[in-house]
Amino acid sequence: MITVDILRHGELEGGVKYRGWVDDPLTNSGRASMDAVWRELRNEIDLIISSPLSRCLQPARDWAREREIKCKTDSRIAEMHYGAWEGLTAQEIMAQFPDQLERWRANPEGMSAPGGESVEQLRDRVVDFCSEICKKHDGKRVLLVMHSGSMRMLLAHTLNAPIATTRSMQMPYSCWSRAVFQDAGSELIFHNRNVKQVYG
Repeated sequence: MITVDILRHGELEGGVKYRGWVDDPLTNSGRASMDAVWRELRNEIDLIISSPLSRCLQPARDWAREREIKCKTDSRIAEMHYGAWEGLTAQEIMAQFPDQLERWRANPEGMSAPGGESVEQLRDRVVDFCSEICKKHDGKRVLLVMHSGSMRMLLAHTLNAPIATTRSMQMPYSCWSRAVFQDAGSELIFHNRNVKQVYG
């Protein structure tokens, strides 16, 4: 059995955009909200695995150094590549690619942004990653630091749910969820747990 805590990165500089591989930095409050989750978990985690993008990796490395545990990176839990949508706001996408975003938000199955990755490709790499960590880290408590898109696919895999269900998942910045994987199957323990933030 492996217990996996899953944390989405916090708020980013520059406002809300479709960032896949565009690597904008965290805001101060975005980092603080991630640190608040870490304080709840710090004494329970054996290993941290992070997306290679700095908005995930910088906090992950800091936390691992603090606890003197390993921090690994894995590109399979990086965000979806949004192709021509990269770095654009929703309004800019709707202006440049009429009707595409509405279809995407309703059900992204079989779709990809122009020049981008499909949701099926994203799902396949996330599922491959999940299968591997279950074999390699059995009995461990692992923290994954990742992104909205990859996190949605991991949760859908946990629930054995179709891709379309990911559009019904709340996924705010610093969203914290927990899942358990074992031979008998997987279970979502909680999703989007609130953590009291302490600033200062």
